[in-house]
Amino acid sequence: MKAIEITRYGEPEVLHWREVPDPTPAPGEVVIEIAATAVNRADILQRQGRYDPPPGAPIYPGLECSGRIVALGEAVSDWAIGDQVCALLAGGGYAEYVAVPASQLLPIPTGVDLYTAAGLPEVSCTVESNLFQVAGLRSGDTLLVHGGASGIGTFAIQRATAEGIRVLVTAGTPRKLARCRELGADVAISYHTEDFVARVREQTGDRGVDVVLDMVGGAYLSRNVEVLALGGRLVVIGLQGGDRAELDLGQLQRKRASVTATTLRARPIAEKAEIVQAVRKRVWPLIENGQIRPQTDRTLPITEVAEAHRILEASGHIGKIILTVRSQ
Repeated sequence: MKAIEITRYGEPEVLHWREVPDPTPAPGEVVIEIAATAVNRADILQRQGRYDPPPGAPIYPGLECSGRIVALGEAVSDWAIGDQVCALLAGGGYAEYVAVPASQLLPIPTGVDLYTAAGLPEVSCTVESNLFQVAGLRSGDTLLVHGGASGIGTFAIQRATAEGIRVLVTAGTPRKLARCRELGADVAISYHTEDFVARVREQTGDRGVDVVLDMVGGAYLSRNVEVLALGGRLVVIGLQGGDRAELDLGQLQRKRASVTATTLRARPIAEKAEIVQAVRKRVWPLIENGQIRPQTDRTLPITEVAEAHRILEASGHIGKIILTVRSQ
């Protein structure tokens, strides 16, 4: 098969589509013939040498895919060869085939095409696990999402509003702010021209928000704690603004608030299986009834992966960037 190899760490030009060994399914795994995958920030970090795959994971980038099952490992009984699926991966999505635990498969939602489905597993599992399992977000809460126009952000807006949660977001351009409002955000804040702390206080009557979903990290830590309400929860899922910052523990104590930092990729298979099952039960119906609409910025062939990385790094996109591996 062919896969995208990282020949050395560096700029997008280090990504090359090359012949590599075919995967074989271990017990409990299936092999997927990949139709499409999607680009995530983790792929860029891996290309730069800042985010190695977990032990035992495929070395090729790609944390999600869609396609058709072509082989079954021992003890796989819930799926059959020929089934169309999408999958949460620990790596290997930038390839023609990938082996993945069967517990990390999801059916293609009704009404979603096979290519678009490639961009669903990572965002849906990230949002469901961090907002609802880790942060305990619930109906009536108020949520602040940084990077509201990103793949995770556009999904989080819709997932939260479907539960009756008030959503505030930050984004960088008028076009992105407008799209966030279209998707259901109650308040859209420009991080270029506005102070999000002041806007959150204004919009919540100085109460603050119950949950902050943050992809920035260090640069936003102190201000994120400032905007938390009493008992608020900050969940950090990205470090685009650095991995170091000072934390005012006294302020955290007074608010009886919490700060959690998580990743999804390296979680044990059993934990991922629980998250995937929660997504299938709670999120897939929302996609199928139209309450959540997958947001695809553009679709490119896998051979243009370097350009896809440049687009993501420039942050001019809204939603997911899909890479097609083969025609349907």
